[in-house]
Amino acid sequence: MAVHRKIPNARLRAVREGEFQMSRHEFAKLVVTTGESMGEAVGCAARLVAAWEDGDVRLPRAVYRRILTRMTGRTMRDLGFSVQNVRAAAPAAAARRPEGEEPMDRRSLLADGAGAALSLTLFAAAPDRTPGRIGAGDVRTVDRAVHTLYAHDHNHGSAALRRDASRALHTAYQWLHNGTYTDKTGKRLRSATGHLSIAAGWLSYDSGRPADARSLYNEALAAARIAGDSGLEGHAFGCLSLLAKASGRPREAISAAQGAQCAVRSYGSPRMLSLFALREAGGWALLGDAAATDTALVRAHQLYAKGPSDADPAWLEFYTPAELAGLEALARADLDQHERAAAGAEQAVLLHGDAFTRNRALYTADVAIHHALTDRPEPEAAAEAAGRALAYLPTVRSDRLLQQLHNVESALQRHAAVPAVADWLEEYRTMTGVS
Repeated sequence: MAVHRKIPNARLRAVREGEFQMSRHEFAKLVVTTGESMGEAVGCAARLVAAWEDGDVRLPRAVYRRILTRMTGRTMRDLGFSVQNVRAAAPAAAARRPEGEEPMDRRSLLADGAGAALSLTLFAAAPDRTPGRIGAGDVRTVDRAVHTLYAHDHNHGSAALRRDASRALHTAYQWLHNGTYTDKTGKRLRSATGHLSIAAGWLSYDSGRPADARSLYNEALAAARIAGDSGLEGHAFGCLSLLAKASGRPREAISAAQGAQCAVRSYGSPRMLSLFALREAGGWALLGDAAATDTALVRAHQLYAKGPSDADPAWLEFYTPAELAGLEALARADLDQHERAAAGAEQAVLLHGDAFTRNRALYTADVAIHHALTDRPEPEAAAEAAGRALAYLPTVRSDRLLQQLHNVESALQRHAAVPAVADWLEEYRTMTGVS
């Protein structure tokens, strides 16, 4: 597959800085003003000028070519742009890739995150070690692997981690099946392996492999019942609920969420019950039952307000007030309450601060979609949020984010005549290679 090699446009930058002596913001304003004098309405911003100069856009749209030529008196070649037919054969978008096919090669799009997963290397290579006596230290190794997977996934997504997780899980199962251990250690190891199975399932889900995720979640559910671990059982049911909703099976999502709540009712963690009530709300919303959705949402908020507990499991750390707002926004969206959904998703982004990068990216994309789909569309606001979401691509390796950006593109198509939207659509297609 042809890959777009990003080459900074030093000529355009030299013209802007040396001849015009302008900042990117000032240059963008001049582009808009010049366009107006030519009868061309454009929404150029400093972000687009940066995309030109950084090589993200190899040749501007025709309207910008006309404006830049008028402004500078130079041809596109003189300004450092490529005037050849630069569009390579576009890879299939993630949303249209058959399940089981490898994710598209995004070498020019995403930073290589393999190095960030090196903390798993020793554990992932452990199948070479013949299992012997398994002790508490080995169980802690499995627990650390789970923590490492989640920590990296929160900020970078799943693409570079899924195979590491698979190898780590293979090791844990080798220890379970071939090692020797006490009954107490065996239960702990089985629970830890179940949590690792859930982590691997989550990475499969985030990578667009729902069938793999479902199998791994069911493995975790079996491990929970063998080990008598109600917290793990609830976690597995909660994940199956999320997966069922994502697959368009609302009744299954509701049943699994109710099963999760039943499993952990006496566990002592109101926050965990709150999360599973939100999972139930998501199922009701997808089913179109607004009353049942509101009932579950109220229960989720009431439980969350009880505060943290010593019984809260480590994996629950992602469930912050930001996530509470974001998950409610997703339910509102399924009920076509787009104004409330946009406000909730924006609140989730703000409350996340600098943490949970992947979730911030997804909720930012949600903001763009809801501004585009509301009864009173705000295309400029949608384009602004879409630009913020697109900026996450170099660091977040998640097929779900690519799917969401594809959804943003679909939502914005109806507003393509708005200059700011047209600019975003061009930038999106250039960065992703989607035609």
